[in-house]
Amino acid sequence: MSPETAKRALARLARDRPGRARTVIDEAVDATEDVTAAADFADRVGVERLARAVDAAAESDPQLARRGDRALTAFRRFREAAKTSGRTDESTPSRRE
Repeated sequence: MSPETAKRALARLARDRPGRARTVIDEAVDATEDVTAAADFADRVGVERLARAVDAAAESDPQLARRGDRALTAFRRFREAAKTSGRTDESTPSRRE
């Protein structure tokens, strides 16, 4: 492993400690229950940060990582559904209006 790769790995570990990973994953799981909460989570925290939290939890807490992975899958489905429907944000009027 190069010194630069090691630095990046250590920086990621510092950002995504297990406690932080749990917080991000728990919030993501809760957000998947409501589309408005999911959109808020995606804007505030981001799906990329959720993915990093899942990676951080993978070795230390596999069960937490699985929950996070399910939430990550849900967020990806939400994104795909928004693309398919043509709606990318709440300001876009629905077809029924």
